[in-house]
Amino acid sequence: MKLYDYRLAPNPRRVRIFLAEKGITVPTVQVDLRAGEQFTPEFRSINSECTVPVLEFDDGRRIAEVIAICLYFELAHPEPVLMGVGAQDPAIVADWHHRIERQGFWAVGDAFRNSAPGLKGRALPGPDDYEQISALVTVNFAARINLAIPEGCSHLRRWHETVSARSSAAA
Repeated sequence: MKLYDYRLAPNPRRVRIFLAEKGITVPTVQVDLRAGEQFTPEFRSINSECTVPVLEFDDGRRIAEVIAICLYFELAHPEPVLMGVGAQDPAIVADWHHRIERQGFWAVGDAFRNSAPGLKGRALPGPDDYEQISALVTVNFAARINLAIPEGCSHLRRWHETVSARSSAAA
């Protein structure tokens, strides 16, 4: 088996940390996200979502979601236990994992995509380009409850003014 990875990306790092905690070594194939290797026909044939990590088994089957990859290793190598025992513990771990992703990881990912020049027009991970409209709706929604963009966030203010001027923002 092998793990398609990119050393600077957070999602493969989550898997690498899990593997390190388990004491497991898996060969890696580096996919240079900065160079756009995830969008090549070769990598799209590995993961049509154009994201890493991807765990590829010797039989060619693949897993491309962090927690699913970690779950595979938890079940294949039960010691040390990292996701709990019995029926309740793994469910509680899954619940907290989802909360952490939804309330923290996704927000940081959105902020990164909206601030990195190389990700212009890449509002979402995956194979397609989308303008960064979700952040506009989020900022406007926050303003409705008096959560304004802080004064020190000049780049965010500039971005918000630019995106708000687009005709689609009136929809």
